[in-house]
Order: sequence, then C-alpha cells, then structure tokens
Amino acid sequence: MLAPAVILLTIFLIVPFLLSFWTAMTNQPLVPRPTPVRFIGFNNFLRILRDDLFWTSLWNVSRFTLWILPIQCGLAFATALLLHQKLPFRNFFRGLFFLPAITSMVVVCVIWGTLFQYPTGPLNQVIGFLSGGSIQPVDWLGDPDWAMFSIVLLSAWQAYGFQMIVYLAGLQGIPDELYDAARIDGANAFQRFWHVTMPGLRPTHVFVLVITTIQAFKLYTQVAILTQGGPKSSTETVVHYMVRSGFEEQKLGHASAVSVILFLIVLVIALLQRQLLRRYDV
Repeated sequence: MLAPAVILLTIFLIVPFLLSFWTAMTNQPLVPRPTPVRFIGFNNFLRILRDDLFWTSLWNVSRFTLWILPIQCGLAFATALLLHQKLPFRNFFRGLFFLPAITSMVVVCVIWGTLFQYPTGPLNQVIGFLSGGSIQPVDWLGDPDWAMFSIVLLSAWQAYGFQMIVYLAGLQGIPDELYDAARIDGANAFQRFWHVTMPGLRPTHVFVLVITTIQAFKLYTQVAILTQGGPKSSTETVVHYMVRSGFEEQKLGHASAVSVILFLIVLVIALLQRQLLRRYDV
C-alpha cells in the first residue's frame, strides 16, 4: 500500500535533495568548462552565510511573510464569512473573487505594474483625486520604503481567493446543529461566532497559515518581473538570490547550496504544521 507513495517521495523529493546537496558541495558551473568540477565541501554554504545580500534576502522574505499573513488570510477569512451567508448571487461572487487565484502571476504583475506606474499611474491618480492633491504621487516600485509593501498588496490580491475557498469549505463543515444549540442557549451573533465558528475553523486556520507561510518564502515571480530585487535590494528574496546566482552568475553549486538552505527552512515550517495538526487532532 505504501510502496507507490514511497517511490514517488523518493523520486520527487529525496533524490532531488540529495543531488542538490551533492552539487552544493562542488564548484559546479551552469555551463561545463574545460576545468574539472572540484569537491569543495561546505565552502558554498559558508560563502552564503557570510554574504550580506543573503541575509538581506532572508530578512526581506521574512518581512513579506509577516505582512502577507494578516492581510491575505484576514481578507480571505472576512470574504469567506460574507459569502457563506445566504446572499443573492453569492456563487457568482465566489467565482469572481477566486478568479485572480487561477490567473497567471505574470499577467497579474503586468496589470499591477500599470497601476503602480509613477507618477501618473491609475493608483496615484485615484489617491490624488481622493485627497484633493494633498498627497503626492508615490513611487510604489522605485521607493525602497514602498516597493515590498506594493508586492505584498498585489500578492495578497492574487492569492487570497484560494484561502477564501478553503475557509468556505471549513465553514460548510461546521454542523448547523451547533449554531441552533447556541441560539437556544441564548448566544448572540458574536458569541456564536466566537464559541462555534472559531473553534470549528481551528484546523482550517492552521492549514491556511502554514501553507501561506511556505508560499511566502518562495516569493520570486513578482520580484523578477517588477523590481529585479531592487531598489537597493529592498525586495531581494531568497529564491531570486538563488536564481541570479545560478543563471546570471552561472554558479550552479552556489545556487544549489541556497536551495538546500531554503528547503531546510520550508522543512522546519512543514514540521511545525505537523505538530500543530497533531495538537488539534486533525
């Protein structure tokens, strides 16, 4: 029974990790060179840990994660609560809000890149109109103070539809009898939400938070299309750092070492997910 799962796990996880780890222990270039590939031990890992740009990228992706979690998950939760009610055309709006989640991130970046244009982009024009011209245009992607937050906004808009569907599934899994019993006991709307809805969604909250965190640490496409890690490395991420090392600098061994470090970070998060799921008997 477990043999197919073990085979797939070995082919798609264990073998690629071991190959990446072995490559990370060498000076393997992207393009073969006349000089032979040498085993250099942990030099690539040490070089990464001494690189300020790596720590900057790790800090940036951590900052992105801390911003995206409350914004994206909160928006998804609020939308799911609204669309769980018996409202007209709710199925239409469910599909409408889910649409960005199945739209190519490249297309989303092109659209939001147009919205973010400085100084005459639509977003700046709307802000200027609403403020009566008192707020100056913002260089959303060219200002180090705003670039990462801009990526947070477009990322949350693009992906929150998936979390919304997960929350809707969780809400539909809560028996109506629990709400009826709470009403009989005299619970008001807030008390029913706090004592019935929130406990019933506890496993869903855990799943959404952990999956969103893992996806946040893999941030790449938005940065590659809109900012290329700038301005002043304010949007540099671990994956962008890895891709640039492997393809632009053609240091495949160095890039493999970055991928191993990223894998270990994601593994820690996955283990955290497992412990949380066990704690809540999921």
